[in-house]
Amino acid sequence: MLNLDKQLAFINELDRLKAIYRKTMVKPDNNRQENSAEHSWHIALMAQVLKDYIEEPVDVNRAVMMLLIHDIVEIDAGDTFAFAEQHELDGQEEKEIAAANRLFGLLPEAQFNEMKSLWLEFEQAETADARFAKAMDRILPLIQNMSNGGGSWVKHTVTKQQVLKRNAYLEKVTPKLWQYACEQINLAVTNGWLVDD
Repeated sequence: MLNLDKQLAFINELDRLKAIYRKTMVKPDNNRQENSAEHSWHIALMAQVLKDYIEEPVDVNRAVMMLLIHDIVEIDAGDTFAFAEQHELDGQEEKEIAAANRLFGLLPEAQFNEMKSLWLEFEQAETADARFAKAMDRILPLIQNMSNGGGSWVKHTVTKQQVLKRNAYLEKVTPKLWQYACEQINLAVTNGWLVDD
């Protein structure tokens, strides 16, 4: 029962992810801010839906698991805006590692090792599974901002180059989605939703 107690403590702690708010807006809910738990669910499902666009062999279920856990560290470390200034990002990596150790450390040792390893793999994005997961994490905000008249891009004066750089993971992993992203980014510039730099 000790393992169950640890697992339930972890599951209860996860509830706090619902209180971490992102810059992305939820258009169907009066443009309120999206929380990180919603984001994780959304991209995990999107990865299953868009898996046919992957160009390299990927274990989609592993990628989905990465997407479900990738933002858990925000419970302790907070969310950082994708286009934040460098001084706002300084020290964030250390905070997230400490958060991963504490949060995944609530689990029994074998699960701690498995979860932390998977989280690190996502962060490093060196494997095909992680690159695909990272690509999904990048393109969803683009899709959301495009369906919301520029959304957080407009609010925070985001530039075309920032969004192109953020979505670069798509180019090798899923060229068709990269092409789609580039078309959408150009449209966003035309619409005045992104600054053309």
